[in-house]
This record gives sequence, C-alpha cells and structure tokens, in this order.
Amino acid sequence: MTDSASPGPARPIHPWAIEGMGKIRFGIAYGPRTDWAETARFVQEVEALGFDSYWVMDHPVSGFDAWSTLSALATLTTRLRLGPLVSCVFYRSPAQLARLAADVDRISGGRLILGVGGGNHQREFVKLGIPFPDTATRLAAVEETIRIVQGLWGGEPVTFESDHCRIEAANVRPGPVQQPHVPVLIAGGGEKVTLRQVARLADASNFSPHVQAGSAFEPADARRKLDALRRHCLAFGRPYDAIVRTQIAVPVVLAETRPALEAKLAAIPERVRRGYATSTLACLPEGAIAYYRELATAGLNYFIAGIYGDDRETVRLLAEQVTPAIATVAIGHAR
Repeated sequence: MTDSASPGPARPIHPWAIEGMGKIRFGIAYGPRTDWAETARFVQEVEALGFDSYWVMDHPVSGFDAWSTLSALATLTTRLRLGPLVSCVFYRSPAQLARLAADVDRISGGRLILGVGGGNHQREFVKLGIPFPDTATRLAAVEETIRIVQGLWGGEPVTFESDHCRIEAANVRPGPVQQPHVPVLIAGGGEKVTLRQVARLADASNFSPHVQAGSAFEPADARRKLDALRRHCLAFGRPYDAIVRTQIAVPVVLAETRPALEAKLAAIPERVRRGYATSTLACLPEGAIAYYRELATAGLNYFIAGIYGDDRETVRLLAEQVTPAIATVAIGHAR
C-alpha cells in the first residue's frame, strides 16, 4: 500500500450519493442505548416514518456496543441505511473493523455506511486502557485505517506496517456486498486535513456545532468548510456532489408547545445539557424548519438528528412537520 503525490483515479460516485443529488435527506442517530426492546422499537419507528438512515454511538463503556447493535438492527430493518457515527479507529484493529463492517453490510443486504473518526473522548480512552494520541496522530490513523480496511476487502493480500499497526498478507473474506464500495463517512470539519481526507477517500463528510465535532457553529462556518471541501474535491478530480454533506445536531429536542419543550429539557441531565450546549437544537417545529433551511442554503444536504433517550415525539415531529417543509429548499452551492 503506497501513497503517491499524484491524486490517482477518482473514487467512483456511490449510488447513495447519486440518489440524494439535488435532495435534502434526514437521518436519526442515537436514542435509547441500554434497553434492547426499547432500542428496537425506536429504530423500527424511525424506519416506518421514512428516514433515510439510523446511526449508533461508539462509546463501549456507556451503552450497547456499536457493531453488535448494528448487526442486530440489520436483521430488524429492511430499508434504513445503518452506520456508526462514528467508529473510533483506535477501539479496534483495522482487520477487526473490516470484519465487523463487512458482516453488517452482508447481514443488512448492503446498507452499511462506514462512519469513522479519530476519537475525542480522552476519558473514554483511559477507561478502555488505550493511550490517547495527539491530534495529528489521530488524524493520520483515520486515513491509514480507511486505506487498510478497503485494502483488506480487495483482491490482493495486504501487507502494511506503521507506528500504529502491522498487517502481513491479510484479507478479510467474505467481504461486504455493496458495489462499487461501502460508503465511507469521515467525521470532523478540519479544513486542511479532515476535509482533504473526505475529498480523497470518503463519500460523506460530517460536522457539527460542537467544538469536538467540527466547530460549525453558524451557517457561515458550514459555508466556509464546504468551500474548502469543494477546493479539495477539485484537486483530486472528484465532483463536489459526489460527497454527501451531512450535519448532526445533538440533542435535537422538539415539542408542540413551549411548556412541553421546557419540561423535556428539564428531564435531560445537567451534565448532558452542559456538554452539548453548542450543538443542541431545542425548539418548536417551526424553529427547526428555520434552522435547517439556513444550513441547506449554506450547502449542506443531509441532516442527522441526534436524539436523547426514547424521544419518539421529536422523531415524529421531524417526520411530519420538519422534513416536508425542508424538502423544497434550494441547496446552496460552495464557491
């Protein structure tokens, strides 16, 4: 496995990206994570309401394991795209990640989106007994992992050695079923490194109005980041619209009246409200419509609502009132 200075052949446009060109789509993330019956009901309702995708956390010490959850959900759903948002590349070896991801893709009949990131929860690394590398090392490991995983799914055995891992003459068989490849999402909004990785190696970007997930606090921030993504796509010979441009707000809390909204917020633990203060979307449906309209005008075309607990009212209000209103918004274009 080598990395030359030339861009090489452009990554084929994935059918998932083609299906969404000119459209605005919505997915749901998280929800209940400790009671399996509750989780299953939640995700099946997400599918029944017509959302495009469902995403799980990868925090092994504070809820169900991401990949075992995805495997189980693959048998309980028929249409939803499924993926981790995101799988930390330090929590499993590249070979193990390739195996788990291929299994979910096969079990689901080709519905996996492989979301990856370098991790940002230092305390969780400590709990797992894993050293917490610096930012540059984490970013490098994301690119390395994507290359190794895709290589392990390829035709020729992979031999690779770096500071992070060593693989000798390895393949993962059977591999995934999706063609031309499993879509890859890279989390983060770094304009110099992360979005360059997206343009070269991935099919989707994801950032958030949270300092640890991209720092896209305002529509102007999203527009600036998407301008950078377009420049990187141009450098690598990829159509900008080949990238699904996703955003996640966490938590999204909707209610039909102001008192009901305040009651829902009060039920969320203070530590959660404080930790996600910059990325919270808490409002009536008309406020969510205005919020997503601005972001779509900035150029984002896929929104993921992070749900706290078994808040199926928020999911229902998104499906019934918000997504229909956003469907007709003209998506903005980066310069």
